[in-house]
Amino acid sequence: MTTTDWLTDIALVLVVFRQLREGRLDLKTFLIPLGIVAFVAHSYLHSIPTAGNDLVLVGALVAAGAALGVAGGVYTRIRVSGEHLLIKAGAVSAALWVLGMGARMGFQVWVDHGGASHVAQFSIAHQITTDQAWVAAFVLMALTEVVTRLATIFIRGRLVAARRQPATEIRPVRTLDRTV
Repeated sequence: MTTTDWLTDIALVLVVFRQLREGRLDLKTFLIPLGIVAFVAHSYLHSIPTAGNDLVLVGALVAAGAALGVAGGVYTRIRVSGEHLLIKAGAVSAALWVLGMGARMGFQVWVDHGGASHVAQFSIAHQITTDQAWVAAFVLMALTEVVTRLATIFIRGRLVAARRQPATEIRPVRTLDRTV
């Protein structure tokens, strides 16, 4: 793993730790993690192999990323304080985030330190054609986890904000009864 790999992986893990302390739900909440995964995708995702079972691998890891992202978004507390929405990642949300990001980092470390032959054997046995399939699968997993978590938080934030708005009172219009 390069220094850039370590820094991006650590930055993604730290994103949720920043939210362990309650703060405002604002544009930064969305832009920082999206910026990091956009950088990762631009740096590492050059193609998505489609031969053999490459798409099955990609689909499985994307599904895992989506599940982790939605669950992480659901277990993030969102509340109203005055005119602002506040967000705080709970222990479950943080654990799921670290699980997803840490699994990718752990896989990279394992491959770099003796696991490459096991991955190669697994790939041959399951018709995964190139190492780029693994790269694409893990990058898309991270991207999906971030996007689904943020989408879940966004939707939940809108629902909380909508519940906060007082319903406009509808009063019946009085009409004069002109019947005799």
